[in-house]
Amino acid sequence: MKKMERVNFVINTLNEIYPDIHIPLDHKDPYTLLVAVLLSAQSTDKKVNQITPMLFAKADNPQDMVKLSVDEIRTIIKPVGLSPMKAKGIHGLSQKILDEHQGKVPQSFEELEELPSVGHKTASVVMAQAFGIPAFPVDTHIHRLMYRWNLSTGKNVEQTEKDAKRLFPKEQWNDLHVKIILYGRQYSPARGWDLEKDLITRKIGRKSVIREYYKQKNSLSRKKRQANTKKRNKTNS
Repeated sequence: MKKMERVNFVINTLNEIYPDIHIPLDHKDPYTLLVAVLLSAQSTDKKVNQITPMLFAKADNPQDMVKLSVDEIRTIIKPVGLSPMKAKGIHGLSQKILDEHQGKVPQSFEELEELPSVGHKTASVVMAQAFGIPAFPVDTHIHRLMYRWNLSTGKNVEQTEKDAKRLFPKEQWNDLHVKIILYGRQYSPARGWDLEKDLITRKIGRKSVIREYYKQKNSLSRKKRQANTKKRNKTNS
């Protein structure tokens, strides 16, 4: 199957599995989305969605957020991890939004990435999901699947983003990156991966990845059989 045929297969399969999508992080406006995305670094959407209601009950806009101390923010968000850095970032970006952007989240990649603790991926999520500007934020799921599907070299996330933007239609970027994340979590995780349930990788996956999968699976099965044999022999002795 040629590369563009694989691309079309990915798009069509994801559209069938996920005809409708919603943004996994709960939010009500660009500011609360920005904060939620920042909190999600090295955490889970589920954990972030448990914490943000408590944080936003106290401050759901930059004006109220800067009234809280960094320590107060840190105490609330501690369960999501990396709380000292994230609390400082939330307070700092809120102040900068007030000082330089009239209290509104800026609508450009450059200005977003100038905010404290906001990198390119966070800026891309906000641009795509808050403002509808085409972007293709690459997280660990997208990076892993683009390599498994033989659509990128897997060299680094920057290259993966370039490859995704080159291969997928621009008008589909904003929805497609969310669908790939959902698919990665549900069918093609890094751990506990069952290729039999992973339709896309099974159909178009990189041959070396599939070979390694079965190699590891056969090794585990062999070790399990050996352990069971040893256990039976010990029981019979």
